Amino acid sequence: MAAETVNLRRTVIGGAVGNVLEWYDFAAYAYMAPVIGPLFFPAADPLASLIATYGAFAAGYLSRPVGAVIFGHIGDRFGRKPMLLISVLLMGLATTAIGFLPTNANIGWVAGALLVLLRVLQGVSVGGEYAGSLAFIAEHAPPRRRAFLTSLIVSGSNAGFLVGAGLAASLSEIASQEALHAWAWRLPFLVGGLLAVAILLLRRQLPEPPRSEAPPEELPVKVVLRDHWRDVLRVGGLYLAVNSGFYMIFVYTISYLTDKMKIAQTAVMDINVLCIFILTLLPNFCALVSDRSGRKPVLVTGTLGLIRLSYPLFRLMSHPDLELVLAGQIGFAMLFSWIYGANPVTQAEVAPAKVRASVLSISTNLCMAIFGGTTPLVATYLVQRSGDDFSPAFYMMGLAALTLIAVLSAPETRGKRFH
Repeated sequence: MAAETVNLRRTVIGGAVGNVLEWYDFAAYAYMAPVIGPLFFPAADPLASLIATYGAFAAGYLSRPVGAVIFGHIGDRFGRKPMLLISVLLMGLATTAIGFLPTNANIGWVAGALLVLLRVLQGVSVGGEYAGSLAFIAEHAPPRRRAFLTSLIVSGSNAGFLVGAGLAASLSEIASQEALHAWAWRLPFLVGGLLAVAILLLRRQLPEPPRSEAPPEELPVKVVLRDHWRDVLRVGGLYLAVNSGFYMIFVYTISYLTDKMKIAQTAVMDINVLCIFILTLLPNFCALVSDRSGRKPVLVTGTLGLIRLSYPLFRLMSHPDLELVLAGQIGFAMLFSWIYGANPVTQAEVAPAKVRASVLSISTNLCMAIFGGTTPLVATYLVQRSGDDFSPAFYMMGLAALTLIAVLSAPETRGKRFH
């Protein structure tokens, strides 16, 4: 029994840790964007340089659906382990290459083009990471602990964000501006490359989860789009509220609170870090509740809470009083935690085993590309067009309503035979 526990722990860690690298890279690049911009996209207007840098950032998101098809195919045709190995290898190579990339001062416009290309490769690799690790852990997990173990993927993602943001912020404070622009900006990406090597070595030792069905004879993506499109919509719907909600509360509100409410950016970032820390731990508790009481009660609690409380929580965050801002953001973090706790396991249990990797990859990455990365832009547009600072709350409420429909349309999957 002890040996089985150790093996399961190693398997879960190996499956979940790739998401640490994914969100580590997300945070490191986002925080280093003001430094990277002038180095790769020099322009007379600093804003134009920063926009070009974020354009390279967006390229990584737009390429995720391509990675979803590729890695979904690998996972369903050749196994979950090859899917996880190749995704982290590609991510590690691209991240390390960014750390060694010559700047515009060395090779001209080619530097910017290479940066965009490497971001695209990172996006392709990430297209299979969440789905691959989710299928892998869920198929290894004992039924009574499946929600808790799959929720560790969420914990890994948020821990990676905290580490990446912390390292980038620390470098910005410790290193001089000259050192930061000369070489120190490279360190987070080189550390990411080392992290990828460690993950790769760990994953080489992992067992392939058992499968009761033969791989699909046709292309998995063809089977999914023809026979399982309802599952794609349902899994994407389950992902919708928290996916867009994360970008709304932890990306859009940074600019809103600093520009509109005139709150110091350091205070805003401190609040963000605290709430993401809550999102690292609390979903695990909510997952334990899901393992005991079922998936739907937990998901309904979170989605109904977002529908009912998004507007008042936004109003709390629209005060110069930091305590009220903190209370509003903690409220969102707690509601997200209920959804995050049961969401991964429900997605895995809803997706059919034969094409599980493809269904999970395609649905979550399309949702990310269409709704996730665009959320700050949509929120900004709604405020400008309506003149109502609280209009993003109604957008969140609408997305939560769509997630609630997906929850109610899905069967209760607790205790479901999995393979």
